[in-house]
Amino acid sequence: MKYNKLYLLLPVIGASVALLAWTVKPKPKMPAAPKRPNIVVILADDMGFSDLGCYGGEINTPNINYPAQNGIRFTNFYNASRCCPTRASLLTGLYNHQAGIGKMSDEEDAPGYPGHLTDNAVTLAEVLKTAGYHTAMSGKWHVKHAGAA
Repeated sequence: MKYNKLYLLLPVIGASVALLAWTVKPKPKMPAAPKRPNIVVILADDMGFSDLGCYGGEINTPNINYPAQNGIRFTNFYNASRCCPTRASLLTGLYNHQAGIGKMSDEEDAPGYPGHLTDNAVTLAEVLKTAGYHTAMSGKWHVKHAGAA
């Protein structure tokens, strides 16, 4: 009785497949990285708290209401009564004098009034960059006098 050569190799092939199956294990599934949220900060000058619909105003503002209703809203934010100091606080998380914008962006010879963000004031964008975010800004910067260094 003649045996086919392939028939003789079946035990070897079977043992090889079994050995490969035993040594080559599938990689365990890594947990998916948590999805980081998009962050949108909107600062509007010269508006009242209730001018927007999302805060109970009478003006219909659906494009502002949607992200406000599906995200996080400031409901107890410190307002410095002027645009530059308020913007400096929002951008840095510091009181406006700590950030370097005592009242407006004009330089004065007093602590807390250099008229620009100081070196110890780290912006929200700089912090987010360390976490891998890319940031963009639209509108006026207004935390540095145009003539300041």
